[in-house]
Amino acid sequence: MTKTRRRDGRDMARLLHDFGHELPRVPAPEPTPKDPRLFHYATRGGVKRRGRGWSPAKAPVSRWRMTSDQAPVLWPFVATPGLPPTGAQMGIDQLSGGSFFVDPLGWVLNDDISVTNPNIMQFGKPGRGKSGNTKAFCLRMMDFGYRTLILGDPKDEYEKLCRALGVEPFAIGPGMSARINPLAFGPLGQNWENLDRAEAQRRGAIIFGRWLTLVRGLVGSQRIGENRVPFGPTDEVVVKNALRSLTGYSAGASRLREITIPELWTLLDNPTEELIGECRYDSARHFLDETRLLRDALGQLVSGALAGLFDAHTTIDVDWMAPIQSLSLSRLDALGDDAMGIALTCLGSWGRGMREMAQPGDLRIVVRDEVWKQFRLGPEAVKAYDSDLRLSRAAGDIQWANAHKPSDPMSAGDQGSQAVAIAKDLMHLADVKILMGQDSAIGDELERILGLGPIARSLITGWGMQGKGRGLWVVGEQMYKVQTVLHPLERDLTFTNEAIESAA
Repeated sequence: MTKTRRRDGRDMARLLHDFGHELPRVPAPEPTPKDPRLFHYATRGGVKRRGRGWSPAKAPVSRWRMTSDQAPVLWPFVATPGLPPTGAQMGIDQLSGGSFFVDPLGWVLNDDISVTNPNIMQFGKPGRGKSGNTKAFCLRMMDFGYRTLILGDPKDEYEKLCRALGVEPFAIGPGMSARINPLAFGPLGQNWENLDRAEAQRRGAIIFGRWLTLVRGLVGSQRIGENRVPFGPTDEVVVKNALRSLTGYSAGASRLREITIPELWTLLDNPTEELIGECRYDSARHFLDETRLLRDALGQLVSGALAGLFDAHTTIDVDWMAPIQSLSLSRLDALGDDAMGIALTCLGSWGRGMREMAQPGDLRIVVRDEVWKQFRLGPEAVKAYDSDLRLSRAAGDIQWANAHKPSDPMSAGDQGSQAVAIAKDLMHLADVKILMGQDSAIGDELERILGLGPIARSLITGWGMQGKGRGLWVVGEQMYKVQTVLHPLERDLTFTNEAIESAA
């Protein structure tokens, strides 16, 4: 006989009811209707109905092998591996949909990124957003301890930005009080009397090497008819000995004397017996005859393009702790492209001298606008710019250069010339390139000079021309389709069409 267990007792609701209390009744939830199916999956053979593509056999599986460069052709929505989220947040990576960060020095230190130098070259048609890109980068990198140095502002584009940060730009031009001496010693000339022999020789080699590069570029910028003035090994010996004599270095002076370009020209025009002997000339007449082109070229600079601009000691007091400093060259615009190029060369040499003993952690973005005007001065001026790019990694500087199109460096000389070869090498000294919108005629040029494929060329000449701030960022071997995003306050600081707007 099976005993059935009796369940005695009252549940909570019954117990409360017996004592005159009632639990609130909660209505049962109504069943939620199911959403209609969005996708109806079929079997591998398909649906066995008329017109449904049923097959009694399974489709063969295809296998493909390709490189990562070829894969985006078949799978265009697969994005390039993202960069680490460090540095300035510039905008949106259109391929991945994520934020795009720029950290050139961080990329150099990261072995996973194929970047060996922090230099940046930006190309783009006027009005495509180069200026906004540059200023946004400089502003946003200030949060990470970077300061900005504008080594020549030909159009006063950075004037509004400087004043917003409480800094007044230095104006250089005829009749202005500001003077820059490109032969200034810089930090390397300080405390000279306390240096030992080895350190003095090391610093002397750097200083005179920089000056020699500058003089070579300035002399090579002058023309004899259709040709540039040559600067050979003999000219180098003459200039080097003259510089050492004027500063007192050759005489072993305990304190060197700062000189100017007019002083160098005066000594070459009136050589001393010591200089003639050191340069191995028989007589003063022999010296003057052999150095005529060199002296005439320097004389043209002293009395022409450089008159009253870079021929005196520096008169400005630069606050290197300020967030930004700018040297305005807009007053030189009426003097022509050559004068502007010579000014940019002088400022480049002076700026490099000021940064030769930068303290650790003194990080700076050095912006150079209209660099094509310097390239057109010939191979020696291109070499001067080349020196600045090569030393950027040691100084901890990010060299940022703006130009209109990748062929601008090729304007340094004739096709196949030494100047063009040097200018092509410059492209490899900037591991980061920003390619903003360009006309379709530049497409073949991009593919030839930078080795870009048809997809990148189409992106630059198509998508890049449909809005400002759109560009292809080439970081080492990787490419990123980026839309720069500006804050409304940044947009006001980066606006450069005031003259056009007021005329309209």
